[in-house]
Amino acid sequence: MQHYKTSLHDEAATQALGKSLALCLQPGLVIFLHGDLGAGKTALTRAILHSAGHQGNVKSPTYTLAEPYQIQVQGSTTKFMHFDLYRMISADEFIEAGFRDEFNAETICIIEWPEKAEGLLPSADLEVFIDILDVGREVKLQANSEKGNACLTQLHFAPNL
Repeated sequence: MQHYKTSLHDEAATQALGKSLALCLQPGLVIFLHGDLGAGKTALTRAILHSAGHQGNVKSPTYTLAEPYQIQVQGSTTKFMHFDLYRMISADEFIEAGFRDEFNAETICIIEWPEKAEGLLPSADLEVFIDILDVGREVKLQANSEKGNACLTQLHFAPNL
């Protein structure tokens, strides 16, 4: 499986990566975002959503756990679910909210803090690891499936230009 590693020097580079990832999305894709508080997981998600055509505000679903969006993927309107599981107290919350139903062949799911629902989530097609550096961020993208591999194959990203 493919992987990709780069450095992001600033917010503009994070937005550029989000724009590049938006062009690689396909229905049914599951993406896990890993990183400490403040690493830029929501900023990357916001950049993906705006680049995929969402015009409105993109807020972190820290308290609601999930926010749905409608975006354009390959010319079709597609449901996009943004999960932030940081404040989830127990795995039962995830099950009781019916979130498992969102993981299907039509919906793109991006999950911040996936370790909070370990064992309940399907495997990630793509994992994004964001590490905070003294200046900027280091980002590693790891494909875990053919769908994730296809995403990374299509990724055209020139950071920090």
